[in-house]
Amino acid sequence: MKAVIQRVSECSVTVDGNVTGSIKDGFLILLGVESGDTRAEAEKLSSKIAGLRVFTDENDKMNLSLADINGSVLVVSNFTLCANCRKGRRPNFEAAARPDTAEPLYEYFCECMKKNGIQKVEKGVFGADMKVSLLNDGPVTLIIDTAQLAV
Repeated sequence: MKAVIQRVSECSVTVDGNVTGSIKDGFLILLGVESGDTRAEAEKLSSKIAGLRVFTDENDKMNLSLADINGSVLVVSNFTLCANCRKGRRPNFEAAARPDTAEPLYEYFCECMKKNGIQKVEKGVFGADMKVSLLNDGPVTLIIDTAQLAV
């Protein structure tokens, strides 16, 4: 499972002209589910993200987590994070999980964020053509791949 996390002052996702999710202060999470991912990866990744200390404290140091600032998350499914661009000019998406596997893991990841103390978890629409708008804060952008996380 892969995630691109952006610290935002605000962000929203729109599908067919309708806003399906929006937040203030928190994270926009682009989530890619790969073949072979399980609920264990969703649990590990959500715990890591919920605990990241990248929000500034009173001394202007990145020292606070989402829970510390009562932050929110907007989670957007993004199979293109699983692209292989090693050969040619057209990305290969064979590593992306099939929708019947990816969607339940995407939903479970969102549930796990709530279990990790994040009270407001907004979502895009799985598999839809989404328009994402954001005001990046920092900018602070992180990439996390569960295959690279320490056990």
